[in-house]
Amino acid sequence: MSNAENYFEHLNKINVSEHIEKKGAFSYLSWPFAVAQLRLADPTATWEVKRFDGLPYLKTEAGYFVEVAVTVQNVTLSQIHPVLDSKNRPIELPNAFDVNTSIQRCLVKAIALHGLGLYVYAGEDLPTADQVPKDDSPKIVPAANTINTDQIEKIKSLLTETGQSLQRVLSFFRVNSLSEIKTSDFPRVIATLEKSKRRAA
Repeated sequence: MSNAENYFEHLNKINVSEHIEKKGAFSYLSWPFAVAQLRLADPTATWEVKRFDGLPYLKTEAGYFVEVAVTVQNVTLSQIHPVLDSKNRPIELPNAFDVNTSIQRCLVKAIALHGLGLYVYAGEDLPTADQVPKDDSPKIVPAANTINTDQIEKIKSLLTETGQSLQRVLSFFRVNSLSEIKTSDFPRVIATLEKSKRRAA
């Protein structure tokens, strides 16, 4: 990094796709990888597990919660995470392992607030690719430096085959629609989706 002001941009550019772990229908970024990348970007980065009356979790009527605050370049951002089971359902009586797992997930999400792997969580509340309704609207003629309709259809086909989230692709390349993807980025999109296809095979 050239200076402190660019730390978010630096972390946000790191491709974390190879370090995403699947548990059921949910995706998680490996916490050792997230911590390693954070410390490589800023060796002075720190994090703190918040305490509630001395305990590393908060018990409420809505369930149990943990909170982790991560400080990078003197900027502290905090993330709260519920204690959930493998199906992302609240655990009524969590044990120490359940709390520890939620703290690790919370840590990764707090790091994501600083840029690393933020796109992984962009589609959390959105439908998966096979649930996205087909677009029957007239085709948009792309600009000269963006992908054409054949390339768009290729990406859509791979999204359907791999079950990958359309929104995550859009978020990663910082565009609002496939028609805005640059021609120069097309090979990267295809390579990433093909890799997911091979892993699923």
